[in-house]
Amino acid sequence: MTPISPEAALARLKWRYAVKKFDSTRKIPAETWSVLEQALVLSPSSTGLQPWKFVVVTDPEMKKKLQPAAYNQAQIVDCSHLVVVCAKAPPTVADADRHVERTAEVRSVPVASLDGFRKMVVGVAVKPFEEATAWAARQTYIALGMFLTTAAMIGVDACPMEGFDPPKFDEILGLKAHGVKSLALAAAGYRSADDKYGTLAKVRLPVEEVIVRV
Repeated sequence: MTPISPEAALARLKWRYAVKKFDSTRKIPAETWSVLEQALVLSPSSTGLQPWKFVVVTDPEMKKKLQPAAYNQAQIVDCSHLVVVCAKAPPTVADADRHVERTAEVRSVPVASLDGFRKMVVGVAVKPFEEATAWAARQTYIALGMFLTTAAMIGVDACPMEGFDPPKFDEILGLKAHGVKSLALAAAGYRSADDKYGTLAKVRLPVEEVIVRV
């Protein structure tokens, strides 16, 4: 596999920004969207537990229903795909067992041979409620970062959003039944030509203020 050049990767990262106005007439092709879903699935997590779910909303009526719970932000309805990023609330022993079973299935080994691994997974993820919930949230934000980076690499615009009412989203989408709570949103699609934020210079602190080399 030929890696993307460092220059090209940096150019894509500089190209991306948090889109405020999407072109509502443009939709992400199915084959392109499939790559972005795989980016979520392939995201790393501690012990590989994957304590998350991602609700992909494309139905216009559902978007309209969700918009008031996101302070009526236009991105909710104008984007091609809206991803509701959710974390386990919190992870359970059943989640650990499912992960062990899946590991045994994919790697063609007996479940019993993974007893030590199971103990590690349970020890990492199954903790007191607040601690376990916070751990799952931190892991889930890694997946959000993977999604945003992959989108930039393949030329899809995105906007991460925390400006919404999570309990209301949870209620509308019935997330309690899935054992998860919404943490963040990622609106994806293609920027509108008249989004003024698309032409603004990216503001970041100098490398010398952010990177410490030891």
